[in-house]
Amino acid sequence: MQVSFKVSRQNGRSEQVFQQYTIEVEKSKTILDCLNQIKWELDGTLSFRKNCRNTICGSCAIKINGISSLACKENVGRYVNDNNEIVITPLGNLPLIKDLVVDMSKFWENLETISPYVKTLSTPEREFLQSEQERDKLNQTSNCISCGACYSECNAKMINPDFVGPHALAKAQRLLGDSRDIATAERLEEYSQGLAGVWGCTRCYQCNSVCPMEVDPMDQIGLIKQQILKQTQSEENRAIRHRRVLVDLVKQGGWIDERKFGLLVVGNNFKDIKGLASLFPLGIRMLLSGKFPVAFHPSQGAREVSALIESVRATRKK
Repeated sequence: MQVSFKVSRQNGRSEQVFQQYTIEVEKSKTILDCLNQIKWELDGTLSFRKNCRNTICGSCAIKINGISSLACKENVGRYVNDNNEIVITPLGNLPLIKDLVVDMSKFWENLETISPYVKTLSTPEREFLQSEQERDKLNQTSNCISCGACYSECNAKMINPDFVGPHALAKAQRLLGDSRDIATAERLEEYSQGLAGVWGCTRCYQCNSVCPMEVDPMDQIGLIKQQILKQTQSEENRAIRHRRVLVDLVKQGGWIDERKFGLLVVGNNFKDIKGLASLFPLGIRMLLSGKFPVAFHPSQGAREVSALIESVRATRKK
C-alpha cells in the first residue's frame, strides 16, 4: 500500500514546515522502517534518532499523529488513516535541534534532581543481596527506558517548568521501593517540596497512556504521595495539609469554607505567622471588592458527601 508521511522539518528556531513523502509499505512495517526508507531512498537530509530498533534504548521516540511513541514499536497499520497519511513530529516539552531530533538536556537534568541512585552508608565488602520478593517490587519501575514519551505528553511540565517530570518521579518510586536504599525519609521530604515534586502532577493520565513499557508513571507518583501522607511529620507540610484540610472541609459542609481554608492551610491553624501575614493583602483586596464570604452555608446533600468520604476512608483502612 502507498502511504504518505507528513514529516516535520525544522532547523533550530526556523519556521516549522511539513514535507510529504509517499512510499510503498506494508501495514506490518514499523514507523522506524519507514523513516529509514525515506532517508535512504528519498531524502538523506532527514534527521531523527535511532539505535537498537527493538524497544530497548528509547532513542527513536517521536510523535506519530500527535501521540508520543517509539518509532521502532509502532507499525503503519495502527496509525494510517482513511487518506493513507501519517503525521510525524518531534517530542514535546523539549527544545528542537533539527527535524525530529530534540535536545534532551533538561530531561536528564530533571532526572538528576531526584538523586537517581541507591544511597547507602558506605560501600560494603560484598555485593548487596535482595530476596526475590524484594526484587519483584522493582520490576515495573525498572522497565523505564528513559525514552521521553511521558515527558513529551506531560501537561504539568508544559505549564510548570519547575516540575521534574513523570519519568523522574517514576524513578524516584523505584528507589523508594529498593530495600538497599537508606534515604527514604530524606527522599520523601525532597519529593514533596512545592510543585516541583509529586504535588505538581495534574493527574492527566497522559504519561500512563503513552508509556511504551507500562511503567505507569502517574501510578508511581500516587504511591509516593501515599508514603508522604503516612509520615508523622506530614502535618507540617503545606502540600499535605492542603489535601487534608480540603477533604475535611468538604466533609463538614459539602464544599469548601474559604474563610477557614486559608487560615488552616497557609496559616497552619494560626501557627505560621508568615503564612498568616501573607493572607492579609489578599483578604483586604477581597473585602474591598466585595468578594470575601461573610458567612458559610453548607451545600445541599452535605450529609451524603460526608457519608461518602467516611465510606472511602473505611475502605482504605481494610
